Amino acid sequence: MANLSSNTLTSEITQFEPSSSTQGWFNYPVHVYPHHTDYSGVVWHGTYLTWMEAARVECMRSVGMNFEELVSAGVDLPVAEMSLRYHRSARMGDDVLVMTKLVPDKVRLNWEYQIRTETDLCVTAVVTLVPVDFEKRKLLRSLPSSLEGAIAKLTGI
Repeated sequence: MANLSSNTLTSEITQFEPSSSTQGWFNYPVHVYPHHTDYSGVVWHGTYLTWMEAARVECMRSVGMNFEELVSAGVDLPVAEMSLRYHRSARMGDDVLVMTKLVPDKVRLNWEYQIRTETDLCVTAVVTLVPVDFEKRKLLRSLPSSLEGAIAKLTGI
């Protein structure tokens, strides 16, 4: 992970805190390396998905919910729906901030995203996850209590 501490973008936006002025956004800094880009030095479109997943997993981990615990408990969280809008390309050498926040809807977990450089909005997205019983491959009608606890910490609900 890149150290963006001197970056103007991160000096205004702090790490996730439920009561902070960032309105529930979790911030995951990334430095754009050559392997994130295509031959022209522009971030490959699929790289943004990888960054969003990493931010989502780290956000949950920040409130004590490790993805490994869910898997051990027999719960999977597959992507059910995804919507992305590309506004501007990030480029090799850029420092970007992947911002995410959870907006739960019953058993659906809607993750909103903004991916920004210091000066530009690059991507906005919504990714919807649903809880599934790992062995039966059936949708769960309620969330595991550990996941509900993590959601409460993230959303203040």
